[in-house]
Amino acid sequence: MGNFSDIIHSDQLTLVDFYATWCGPCRMMHPVLEQLKGQLGDSIRIIKLDVDKNESLAMNYRVQSVPTLMLFRGGNMLWRQSGALDLNSLKSIIKQHQ
Repeated sequence: MGNFSDIIHSDQLTLVDFYATWCGPCRMMHPVLEQLKGQLGDSIRIIKLDVDKNESLAMNYRVQSVPTLMLFRGGNMLWRQSGALDLNSLKSIIKQHQ
């Protein structure tokens, strides 16, 4: 993914979801992320990265379990957590960084 660096270095708040298609908790996160995008709209960019298709990127960010969520702005990682989250918890974390 050649433009990943450009995306996370933008001024827009970007949530990155490192996931795998075979991961149950990752599948649980999909509707949560869709609801989040629906509620927050253009105030956040959400990208999903399949760790099996983006192995080098996952290794660079030391992703050892999925899902791993990371929040970036201006190239800085503002927050990181592994494991599934509910919508309200995720919204609360994002609001702290808006």
